[in-house]
Amino acid sequence: MNQTPAIDLNRLPRHIAIIMDGNGRWAKRNKLKIALGHRAGTEALREIIRCSSDMGMEALSLYAFSTENWNRSKAEVDALMALMLEFFHSEIDELDEKNVRITILGDKSGLPGSQRLVLEEAEARTRDHTGLRLNIAINYGGRAELALAARQIAKDVAEGSLTLEQVDEQAVADRLFTRGLPDVDMLIRTSGEKRLSNFLLFQCAYAEFFFPKVLWPDFTLSHYCEAIAEYQGRSRRFGGRAETLPSSD
Repeated sequence: MNQTPAIDLNRLPRHIAIIMDGNGRWAKRNKLKIALGHRAGTEALREIIRCSSDMGMEALSLYAFSTENWNRSKAEVDALMALMLEFFHSEIDELDEKNVRITILGDKSGLPGSQRLVLEEAEARTRDHTGLRLNIAINYGGRAELALAARQIAKDVAEGSLTLEQVDEQAVADRLFTRGLPDVDMLIRTSGEKRLSNFLLFQCAYAEFFFPKVLWPDFTLSHYCEAIAEYQGRSRRFGGRAETLPSSD
C-alpha cells in the first residue's frame, strides 16, 4: 500500500482490539528464527500504538500472550518474556509522556518476577493518565476472565453486597479486567485466521470483525487506517435494524 486511506477522526471506533497473529509464519517465510518474528512484530506494534494515541482513540486492546501460549516451546516462551521486558523498558517513557494509561488484562501473578514487576510499575506509573487506554492482554484467557467474574459475583452475593436481582450484564462487565471501558467496536486479527482464540469473548459481543491476510510484522499504518475506514462505512445492527455510524455533521 502506497497511500494511507482517509478516515474521519470524528467517527473513530471507541475501542479497537487486535489479535497480532502471524509472527511465526513471518519468521518462517523469511527463513528466520521465530524469536526474530516476534521482534519484528514488536516494531509494528509501536507504530500502531503511536497512531492510536495521536488520533485520539479511546481504547486499544492487544492480545500479547494467552494462557495457552505457555504450551509453546521453552525457547519461544523465553523469547517472548524477554521481549516483554525490552518493550516496556524502551517504551514506557514515551507512553508516559503521551498520557497513555496502561492496563494489563490477565493474571500477572502467573508471570516470572521480573515481568510481573515491570508490568505493575507501568500500570502504577500511568494510572492517572487520561489519554489512550492501552490494554495489553498477557497471560490472558477470555473464559478464565468470565469464570473470575462469576466467582466475584458469587462472593458478593454471599456477603450481601449484591443481590441476585442485581446480577445482570452490567454486573458482569463491572468485574472484568476491562471494567469501565466501552465494549469493543472493532476487532482486527491479522494473518487471515478467522477466530477469536479466547480473546475478549464478552466484550466483542457486537464488534465488527476484520481479518486482513497480511502477517502481523507486515501490518502497516495503511492497513490499520484501511480497516478503520471500512469500519466507518459499515452499518451496525446490534441485533436490530441497521444503524449507520454517526456522521461528523
